Amino acid sequence: MNILQKIFTDYYEEIKYTLHPRNSEMENIDKMINCGNPAFGGAMYGCPHCGNLKFVPFRCHSRFCPTCGNKYSMERSTSMSFKLINVQHRHCVFTIDENLRDFFLKDRSLLNCLFHSVTSVVSRMFFKLNKSKNFTPGFLMVLHTFGRDLKWNPHIHCLISEGGYSDDGFWRNVKHFNYTYLRNAFRTALLNELESCLGSSFKKIKAKCYSNHKSGFYVYAKPNKCDPKNVIKYIGRYLGRPVIATSRIDKYDGELVTFHYNRHEDEKYVVETIPAMDFIKRLIRHIPEKHFKMIRYGGLYARHRSIDSKLHRTIHKSKHHFYRSFNQWRTAILSSFGYDPLLCSECSHQMEFLELYYNHQRVSLEELYEKAMSKSRGKRSSA
Repeated sequence: MNILQKIFTDYYEEIKYTLHPRNSEMENIDKMINCGNPAFGGAMYGCPHCGNLKFVPFRCHSRFCPTCGNKYSMERSTSMSFKLINVQHRHCVFTIDENLRDFFLKDRSLLNCLFHSVTSVVSRMFFKLNKSKNFTPGFLMVLHTFGRDLKWNPHIHCLISEGGYSDDGFWRNVKHFNYTYLRNAFRTALLNELESCLGSSFKKIKAKCYSNHKSGFYVYAKPNKCDPKNVIKYIGRYLGRPVIATSRIDKYDGELVTFHYNRHEDEKYVVETIPAMDFIKRLIRHIPEKHFKMIRYGGLYARHRSIDSKLHRTIHKSKHHFYRSFNQWRTAILSSFGYDPLLCSECSHQMEFLELYYNHQRVSLEELYEKAMSKSRGKRSSA
């Protein structure tokens, strides 16, 4: 049991009956707490040489879980990298006014407005280059609802190709991104989207946002070393990773949780100690609704047209299987921790799969080992 599982297990009843979490929050909490619990099933492996047994429990596959969330991030990074065109990309961040954050917290369907606004702004910026050619970039968007201090701060990380592809098959490189246009256009697009969803009651807030942000909402779009060789690292870094890694939780004494982060403004190292329930509140609010897509594609990466097959991808189709193999359980353990989980710890022979226990039915480990031992002996005797 890792430290995050320990915190949520200790306060499980209080979370359930005092915080009244959403269904998606409770579902992910239950999954995360029981992640790696052998009582919920798994796979039994045995060594054909010495008879040593190893039980590998099921994981929860929840993005809220630090372990499973990182694996999800790896898999999504790989699949997304297959779409990338072999050109320079630029990492942009679209942020919003602090006064708007609570709207997205109270009504999570409004988060779709962020994606729609970014899509319209980026597409329009490239369309203006030459309206008759209709230059279309490739871009992907990732929603983050948290800052480094775990507070609610929805914003969009966007990876945009530095160039667009016309309808007649001509590629145009674009190195200059108009910051003034991006900031003003994003502010206007988002406020209009919110007004259409919230109605006339939003007009006062809209007017206040215009007066407080006369130069538009802040958009980070400076050139960065985001070439095809480094672009996959960028994707992995800014993908929908878990809200907090267990390595950032320094201490838990049953009542208080201490964690650290580097402050975004000046990279200053900050250590924060807060009550466990406040820590839990900060975490669970970032759990998305079920089936809500935190990663979305736009432009060239969202369409399937025959003319797009002429574009050169960063990773050729013939290499897709090779890249996917790194995300398999055995290979991922070997590359991350330096050992093969299916080599026998006693004699270093490769272990064989014996039996799968599933349906998440609680079964005693003694019973599992007795059944697997008899099966393993049967295999050895018949051999």
